[in-house]
Amino acid sequence: MAQTRFQPFETQLDQDAALSLLRQAVAGADDGELFLERARSEVLSFDDGRVKTASYDASEGFGLRAVRGEVAGYAHSTEISEHAIKRAVETARLAVGDGGGTLADAPVGTNQKLYSDDDPLEAATFPAKIDVLKEIDAFTRGLDKRVVQVSATLAASLQEVWILRPEGQLTTDIRPMSRLNVSVIVEENGRRESGGSGGGGRASLIGLIDPAHWQAAAREALRIALVNLDAEDAPAGVMDVVLGAGWPGILLHEAVGHGLEGDFNRKGTSAFAGLMGQQVAAKGVTVLDDGTIPDRRGSISVDDEGTVSGKNTLIEDGVLVGYMQDRQNARLMGVAPTGNGRRQSYAHIPMPRMTNTYMLNGDADPASIVADLKDGIYAVGFGGGQVDITNGKFVFSCTEAYKVKNGKIGAPVKGATLIGDGATAMKHVQAIGNDMALDPGIGNCGKAGQWVPVGVGQPTLQIGGLTIGGSAT
Repeated sequence: MAQTRFQPFETQLDQDAALSLLRQAVAGADDGELFLERARSEVLSFDDGRVKTASYDASEGFGLRAVRGEVAGYAHSTEISEHAIKRAVETARLAVGDGGGTLADAPVGTNQKLYSDDDPLEAATFPAKIDVLKEIDAFTRGLDKRVVQVSATLAASLQEVWILRPEGQLTTDIRPMSRLNVSVIVEENGRRESGGSGGGGRASLIGLIDPAHWQAAAREALRIALVNLDAEDAPAGVMDVVLGAGWPGILLHEAVGHGLEGDFNRKGTSAFAGLMGQQVAAKGVTVLDDGTIPDRRGSISVDDEGTVSGKNTLIEDGVLVGYMQDRQNARLMGVAPTGNGRRQSYAHIPMPRMTNTYMLNGDADPASIVADLKDGIYAVGFGGGQVDITNGKFVFSCTEAYKVKNGKIGAPVKGATLIGDGATAMKHVQAIGNDMALDPGIGNCGKAGQWVPVGVGQPTLQIGGLTIGGSAT
């Protein structure tokens, strides 16, 4: 092999030397790789009429992994050099011991490219970005005299990764990301409420800083704030719920998606463990995890082990048909990797993670779904949520929701939380709309201390018998 260098790292590390060290680390192991990363990010925020944050971060480093059975040895460093990698080899070897494993086949190569290599940080100058934030502030304040505070944030990043396999295969991926968020606080008669809107994806900032885009985001943030200004206390009790299309798919992500990640099922800790091939949701419920949608926030051309991203069916017509897998869990479960091996950075070990998780369309008209709701809640916006993987129990807070009585949408409500468990909720899906939408590009997912960008989506859904936590009885 010709002497080549990992570019554009400013380092004396050459590929032959790195490969030799990696092979030492994985001798007798089942799997392993050298993961190199360079990342840059910028966040600019304008809050209450002034620049609040103007941060720029840059980092680079490597992670070296050797896997044998269920054990993985992992070492990482910000210093990319032969000396640092030699030290990492010693650590990784602790997991391998005397060895005896057979090295797994390398991922199949691909030319798949789901997003541009363009650097979103370079899409506009620093002064131009600040000017856009000032314009957002002034425009939003001018929309309504009740606006008392505006916050606007522009964020952009570029992650470059190199994944070297023991066979000599080198996979690269350049991953852009950009995002715009606008939040508003309104006040009337001594009462204050807030609303927010935003989105983005693996693309340039250019589209986000176009006035047509940010003005729509500002109007949407204001609309939500004004809705909440008129909100009543949410009712409490067990009732049917209609979830709007798009971002409410975060409930699907938390309540079902995490439970379908391979590691939880291999270890038997998921509520869905051992249920492959069984009916786990109502007829008509089909759930996919799809990392192949161009320019989406959760998409990846290849995962962080070098496996090409996939469009994976998890639940088909209510039947559990697949889990999301990284290489280690797939090997231990005797199945193929699905392109879901993800990590936050070079300092983190990969694990099975979601990409863009969504439910496919049904055939019901969304308006008819609401019209059929006799007494319940119509929830179209969500804030934070959490789930217990072992039993699927979840709790979600609504940011925009309405009472529904005899099919008529009534007053907005505040303080509503949805409480239930994923397996039961999916079996109680009563109607599936034909309006499937993906979220606007705002999702982040946490697992075992690691955060990665994700996408969610769903059509309008009616779910029976969820518990509503509220303040009114």
